[in-house]
Amino acid sequence: MKYRLIKPVNENYCTIEQILTNRGIKHEDIKHYLNTTDDDINSPLLFGEERLKRAAVTLINTIKNNLRCIVIVDSDCDGFTSSAVLINYLYDLFPTWVENNLTWFIHEGKQHGLSDFELTEDIVLLIIPDASSNDYEYHKQLKEKGIDIIILDHHEAERESENAIVINNQLSNYPNKNLSGVGVTWQFCRYLDDLLNTSYADKYIDLVALGNMADMMSMVSIETKHLITKGFKEENIKNPFIAYMADKNSYSLGGKVTPMGAAFYIAPYVNAIVRSGTLEEKQLIFKSMLKFEAFKKIPSTKRGHKAGEEEQLVIQAIRTANNVKNRQTRAQDAGLEFLERMIDEKHLLDNKVLLFLLEPGQIDKNIAGLIANKFMAKYQRPCCILTKVEECYEDEYWYEDGDCYLTTLKTRVSYQGSARGCDKTGIANFKDICEQCPSTIFAEGHQSAFGLGIDCGTIGDGGEEVFGEGIYQFIDYTNEALKDINDEAIYYVDYIYNSTNVNPQNILDIAGLDDLWGKDIDEPLIAIKNLKITKDMITLMSPDKSPTLKIILPNKVALIKFGSSQEEYEQFLTEGYIEIDVVGKCNKNEWNGWVNPQIFIEDYDIVDSSKYFF
Repeated sequence: MKYRLIKPVNENYCTIEQILTNRGIKHEDIKHYLNTTDDDINSPLLFGEERLKRAAVTLINTIKNNLRCIVIVDSDCDGFTSSAVLINYLYDLFPTWVENNLTWFIHEGKQHGLSDFELTEDIVLLIIPDASSNDYEYHKQLKEKGIDIIILDHHEAERESENAIVINNQLSNYPNKNLSGVGVTWQFCRYLDDLLNTSYADKYIDLVALGNMADMMSMVSIETKHLITKGFKEENIKNPFIAYMADKNSYSLGGKVTPMGAAFYIAPYVNAIVRSGTLEEKQLIFKSMLKFEAFKKIPSTKRGHKAGEEEQLVIQAIRTANNVKNRQTRAQDAGLEFLERMIDEKHLLDNKVLLFLLEPGQIDKNIAGLIANKFMAKYQRPCCILTKVEECYEDEYWYEDGDCYLTTLKTRVSYQGSARGCDKTGIANFKDICEQCPSTIFAEGHQSAFGLGIDCGTIGDGGEEVFGEGIYQFIDYTNEALKDINDEAIYYVDYIYNSTNVNPQNILDIAGLDDLWGKDIDEPLIAIKNLKITKDMITLMSPDKSPTLKIILPNKVALIKFGSSQEEYEQFLTEGYIEIDVVGKCNKNEWNGWVNPQIFIEDYDIVDSSKYFF
């Protein structure tokens, strides 16, 4: 285990000053960062007034003429919240039109954009929040059919589509590039508010907070930080799904919704539905985000319900989300076990990228990204989980005079799936690295989380296999590109204590800042070195259910390690001492009016031991 101070501790700084300067916030900006206001929200006009006006006129004309519109709901939490903001907002303005002329499309799998959308209704307008900026060919096809397209997106794209109205912070002068799709959608609603002299957009700030947090937008951005902080204030949590989910997980959330709390106890349930839910289950959860749907009475599915019994849709949605999350966890655990064996059998750790090449059906493709996240964190290196794709096509050979003389059937082989970078080891541009490899077909998404395809060549009609070079090329290319990256985990800590100077108040101060942590404002880690543990300092709690080590230091600071075991506990039962180095996160335990500092152990090393201790 290695750990390192982010920066030397400045004795003139208080705890929050030390931590925020460690995260790259300038000391002179800290007061502003901690006290953001609505003045920190950018004007929607920065997306480009001409674009906004075209989109607004197109939408309002559709509504004015009582024509039909479809909203494409993208396949993640940001996508669900983006579409929910838009539809809820339009319902405030035009409830009759929304009920009669606006519908939405939800992907059956985890597709994005227009790849699986088929035009089956008499519509004139398609709105796509959080996706489709680069679906140029689909835009052209739909435009040729007379359909207008409005895109409200934040993903990178090569250029602005000439066949769609694209409002995208990456393709405009909008200064905050760390605003997710729901933020872009909300800003479009704010523009409509200004245009129509209304004020409905701010009612949906909780959805804006959840979508930005779920999509891992950087909280170094003042605007993004303000929107997330404001959205999770108790008085602003009004969305039925968010409010009921927060209530259900109140104990785990500590009685309030913080950014990291939402990232662990609300957003994953939406993503579980997207990855592992049926289309019916996805529809249920999405409707629970719509205020005009959430409280409708529907037939109960609760275990033991009576015939004809009804319940509110949002109540059923919360229970369904929990069931699907449990279902996903079981599938994830089975996938992790299967792939762990593959790591050993195929020596996958010999390369810089943990690359899994799977046959169809070996892993549910909808949870591949989730599993890739787990392996990336465990092995501290990029991870790609790709499945073989075979596409048949006819290859024709021609005479010089233009007559076709031979048609042969061939199969193009590729591996496609999910890729994850590893920011912790300094790989901030893994998507770019993959994109530059000659055998890469596509690398689409965010820098650290994206879809990846690798070309492997063709199989001819004679059965001869001529593919494989693309994979070797990808391995060689990434090994070279990442040759200087250390794949051993290093814990970057804000403070290093020794066994005699652990500061209880410092721990409580850090624990009290839990509403600040998010992307790029990481929750602090601290290290304690040369900590001598004797058997009278340590206990094993709940040994039969969920074994947890608890170490009480002489100054009453408690060290807690979850997921322990009887064997681990017994190694500390010596007549002398076990000396360890510890890395952990700060927490406070509140009980019966008492507040005590705790450290949740992330990792530790045994560095010394002695049979006797005097």
